[in-house]
Amino acid sequence: MNYKESEAQTAQVNWHEFMPGIAIDCVIFGYHDKELKILILEYKKTGLFALPGGFVKKDEELNAAAKRVLKERTGLTDIYLNQFHTFGSLERADPKPMRKILEKNQGVAKQGHFLLQRFISVSYFALVDFKQVEPVPDLLSDSCLWYDINDLPPLMLDHEHIFKTALYHLRENINSHVVGQNLLDDTFTMGELQKLHETILGEKLHRTGFHRKMMLSGQLKRLGKKKTGKAHRAPFLYKFVKD
Repeated sequence: MNYKESEAQTAQVNWHEFMPGIAIDCVIFGYHDKELKILILEYKKTGLFALPGGFVKKDEELNAAAKRVLKERTGLTDIYLNQFHTFGSLERADPKPMRKILEKNQGVAKQGHFLLQRFISVSYFALVDFKQVEPVPDLLSDSCLWYDINDLPPLMLDHEHIFKTALYHLRENINSHVVGQNLLDDTFTMGELQKLHETILGEKLHRTGFHRKMMLSGQLKRLGKKKTGKAHRAPFLYKFVKD
């Protein structure tokens, strides 16, 4: 899709289909090359960056809207999704960033435009298989790309706060099987699982203690050894026990 096609589609959106004052923002986590990443949008010709988001249709349930937004940005349907917080600070009432985005896309930001109102954000974090995602920008964006959580661009409005809150909740749930189950391959070594935990927590973990804790959790099933060509050094493979 070229710029003019995107501009035309943006202008044709029927904003009356959506609930006023309610937005959805998504922190989409993926794990790749021992790095925890999130998807970030860059708005056209503005230098503004934001979390992927959208709005709730008047005939749509809230969670269904979040799943729709995630599918539009990632191409995936079967995604682990967690509604973790609602954000409603007055910082969200600042129309200047969105006015700039509209002016760069449509040449004018009419008074009373749907996108210039104050929004309360119902926020979700999602855990996705990095390798399966094909990021797609929305109609107002040039790109939708993965960024390492330790090297994020400045985010508009309160989106940095939303991200940090999502990361806090992810860390609080680090011992849940859904984290590794959604961010790792189906089978993995104990070292790979430990590295995932260390990356999310931002700290080193004691190898023996971590191994013992995970085996006592009842979440893991040990399989055969990983094929490395060096049988005496090959680590065991594990998988998560299904609920």
